[in-house]
Amino acid sequence: MRIVILGPANPYRGGIAALNERLAVELQQEGHEVTIFNFTVQYPGFLFPGKTQYTDDAAPVGIEIVRKVNSVNPLNWIKVGCELRRMKPDLVIVRYWLPFMGPSLGTICRLARRNRHTKVVCIADNIIPHEKRPGDRVFTRWFVGGVDGFIAMSKEVYKEIDLFVRHPVKRFAPHPIYDHYGKKISREEALACLHLDGDFRYLLFFGFIRDYKGLDLLLMAMDDKRLRALPLKLIVAGEYYGNQMYYESLIEQYQLKGRLVMHTDYIPSDRINCYFCAADLIVQPYKSATQSGVTQIGYYFDKPMLVTQVGGLSEIIADGKSGYVVPPESKAIADAIVDFYKAGREAAFVEETRKLKRNFSWGNLTEKLFEIYNEVK
Repeated sequence: MRIVILGPANPYRGGIAALNERLAVELQQEGHEVTIFNFTVQYPGFLFPGKTQYTDDAAPVGIEIVRKVNSVNPLNWIKVGCELRRMKPDLVIVRYWLPFMGPSLGTICRLARRNRHTKVVCIADNIIPHEKRPGDRVFTRWFVGGVDGFIAMSKEVYKEIDLFVRHPVKRFAPHPIYDHYGKKISREEALACLHLDGDFRYLLFFGFIRDYKGLDLLLMAMDDKRLRALPLKLIVAGEYYGNQMYYESLIEQYQLKGRLVMHTDYIPSDRINCYFCAADLIVQPYKSATQSGVTQIGYYFDKPMLVTQVGGLSEIIADGKSGYVVPPESKAIADAIVDFYKAGREAAFVEETRKLKRNFSWGNLTEKLFEIYNEVK
């Protein structure tokens, strides 16, 4: 097939770009011709919460990435939609993660389908966003009107699609494992890479620091006297997208500075393996969620994970076997961490994680995409 993936890719950074690039590789390996239609303007600068939208990582080799889409220019949407209509790809795979993108991506997809050949399948990271804003539902309704079918990567999103589409063609396919962030290395190598003291054990909070990701709950948990009695530190690896002063005030309030390793810049792809391989337990204390690419990096590196019982996170962790699923409360998070170390759970959890990771293949995702392609008229 001739396939276009519509969404961010290099030089943009983040998990959505990473998934698009890895999906392109998978589709090419299956024999398809793939082009990624990337953004020229993804977010206007004043709307972007981080330091930069761009990565210093080299562009992936062997993937055709063309920068086409300006998210804020309606004339561009018409131009790109008409280009796809003339190009007649068999399939457009469009990513949807934020209602802000609804007008641009919805318009492009509507125009592309007018050739009565191209089918459009959405991979929906979110339908209802974590951080709600005026216009969310209007923008989403416009977007879904340009789509033939949907892939949901969490059961929560799978249900939410029904709020916007009557009798949708849809499939559930869990987020595949990210397997392109470097080789697994020993704990000793990872600690040396990060210049960390081997006398301590390490937890990892990884990814952009946004309010809904619950870093504040984890910081409060670190104040638990049982955790203070352990030779334990928390690595916070990721750029602030939320209120930095709020988190710094918590660190000061609970006197945590000596028990934290704060790497609050963007983490380059070639150093991600150092962070995951240095940690004993990956902690995702989210207050709301659908799915998370962080979990799928954790699976690749065979790491036990602690997640909260929100959204789709609990769907992919076997509580008490490969990790923990707990309420989004600081005490529950602290209880699980204490149990992990006091009961010596690491070896058994790692073994179970290795078994479960087989469920999250890229081939499963592409199989669901083509099931939808064949079902829609």
